[in-house]
Amino acid sequence: MREKVEEVLSKIRPALQRDGGDVELVDVSPEGVVKVRLKGACGGCPMSTYTLKLGIERSLKQAVPEVKEVVQV
Repeated sequence: MREKVEEVLSKIRPALQRDGGDVELVDVSPEGVVKVRLKGACGGCPMSTYTLKLGIERSLKQAVPEVKEVVQV
């Protein structure tokens, strides 16, 4: 599952990088919880929660049904 998550993140990453940010995969649990770290401009952005839940989490759940939740660490 980790490989699938990395693949999806690699497709999301260019959009984040255009805005001066990035996302780093920290862990994928067997229960389907994906832990990521938002970096750069995304790390301190007040909209980072929306980016995380409406952008990253939604994309991951659509592409990898085993993903149950995405959390920021």
